[in-house]
Amino acid sequence: METESEPYVRLATLRQVHRAIAELNTARSLADTLQTVADGIVTGLGYELSAVNLVRPDGDLVVAAVAGSASAEALMAGRVGSRVSWERRLAMGEHWGDLRFIPYTEGWVLDDDDVPQWHTGGSAPRFVHEWHPMDRLFAPMYTTGPSGGELLGVISVDKPTNGRRPGAWGREALQMYASQAAIAISNARLRANMQRALVRLEREQQALRASEESFRQAFEYAPSGMAIAELGGDQHGRLHRTNDALCRLLGRSASQMRRYSFSDLVHPEDVGTLLRTSAEGGRAELRLARRDGTFVWVSLRNSVVADAADGPRFLLTHVEDIEERKRHELQLAHRASHDSLTGLPNSAELRSRLSSRLCARPPGSEAHATAAVGPYGHLDAFAEVESTAGVAAFAGHAHAGHAVHAPAHGRVGEPVPLGRGPVPHGHGFGSDTGPDFVPDDFGSLPGMTTGAYDHHEHTIAPDEGADDGAKGLAVLFCDLDGFKSINDRFGHHTGDAVLIEVAHRLSNGVRDGDTVARLGGDEFVVLADGLGQADAEDLAARLRNAIIPPIRVDGRAVRVGASFGIGWAGCGMSADEVLHSADQRMYIEKRSRAKAGRRAG
Repeated sequence: METESEPYVRLATLRQVHRAIAELNTARSLADTLQTVADGIVTGLGYELSAVNLVRPDGDLVVAAVAGSASAEALMAGRVGSRVSWERRLAMGEHWGDLRFIPYTEGWVLDDDDVPQWHTGGSAPRFVHEWHPMDRLFAPMYTTGPSGGELLGVISVDKPTNGRRPGAWGREALQMYASQAAIAISNARLRANMQRALVRLEREQQALRASEESFRQAFEYAPSGMAIAELGGDQHGRLHRTNDALCRLLGRSASQMRRYSFSDLVHPEDVGTLLRTSAEGGRAELRLARRDGTFVWVSLRNSVVADAADGPRFLLTHVEDIEERKRHELQLAHRASHDSLTGLPNSAELRSRLSSRLCARPPGSEAHATAAVGPYGHLDAFAEVESTAGVAAFAGHAHAGHAVHAPAHGRVGEPVPLGRGPVPHGHGFGSDTGPDFVPDDFGSLPGMTTGAYDHHEHTIAPDEGADDGAKGLAVLFCDLDGFKSINDRFGHHTGDAVLIEVAHRLSNGVRDGDTVARLGGDEFVVLADGLGQADAEDLAARLRNAIIPPIRVDGRAVRVGASFGIGWAGCGMSADEVLHSADQRMYIEKRSRAKAGRRAG
């Protein structure tokens, strides 16, 4: 190309350069484009060797394509030169526009740096403008133009075919070619990125379709119930979709289920549990209504199905039938708290019920007096608070038919189950006195001073010295007389039958709110609230008379007697102390009765 005398250039030379530039846009991939750039230097611009050094994401430059020498390609391709070394090269030598020419007289300092390089062989130049084998010529490529653009890569060339350093025309052609090569490489990169994005998008869509199909099958054919409900908006909680298992569990068709939300189906007693269950990761065990009006115990587990654009939209709920498990739990709980022979509450349950009525503050203490009188010296103000909250504080413990009456400050009140239950807690959203809250030993609430706002219903034992009509919690300790001789004479089978019948007679002889428990062996305990001294003695006499009649076992009539000791429970006492007191009175009563008065088999 340079054999012509400038500025006169043959048309064939221009066509050759134009053809090389045109080839840049025919490559189908980034790798093909890079190789085409290197090949165009050799075939169109008249150099024996060219290499394309491309900037990597980390800033260093890698030899991406080599043309003109198989040996040079084997040595250089894929090798990396640091950004620092390349910036040093581009700052040296002569600036031919955007080109950088480093003559052999200066380039010797670059022989040992980390930039991959190759030098063609040849003799030393014999005249001024002849190309030296150690000369270096670089054409930087920029993304947005020759000035101010980001460096995209560098084309390095070696040994023009005419053996001379390029003149003005050769320099202009190389600079123009580097500019067009930068555009071609940027376009190839863009196409490659678009192709990768399209491939990735197609794969994601395929994965999404597969995931949706997997979810549909898992939802529809799951062995346990599944439901999708609206989350937010006017239709919040409305069931949008239910699977066949849930429809079978509740006895309703899918179209019928779409008319309801879970709040429409939940048992009235479990509404609070449902409302406290969070949307994301929430769990609850509650009862749902079947079509026939019965209820089934289920376990709910929630998760949110989120929409990337609009945020959470649907609530996915897994519904598991736990009816059988709940039945077993109730059976186990009953076995743990009740006597296996008589079905009465056992010793542990008796102590639990008794302890739930007692606190550590003894009657007559300063705090106790404050609680009774109130902060302003008026009992009525405190009684008004207690009337709405105090009675409910003992709900939830008693066995059906054997709960103790809870009076308000010594007055006989309505029958309520014996035991400590939830303190009223407003709407149930974030309250410190929610269903899981348990008062301290004195029954005080968080943020309230002990005394005036104490929600514990204090149990006060009547004064045994005078029957002044005061009412309290009576503890009747019963020990059977003559039972051992029945066991010894007729065997344990007869003895067990006697214990069962005695338990039955005791249960029939008390009020619905009272507790009859078997302490162990032939010992029974009756808890009866709201009784005075005379009431407790009358109850003991009635129960003793109920036990005395003969008991028929296998055609044989046997008889037992009973000794009763009456004790009184009061705050400041432990359950064991109360039972011990009643037990001691029973033994006193047993010894004081004449031996002839005891009826035995």
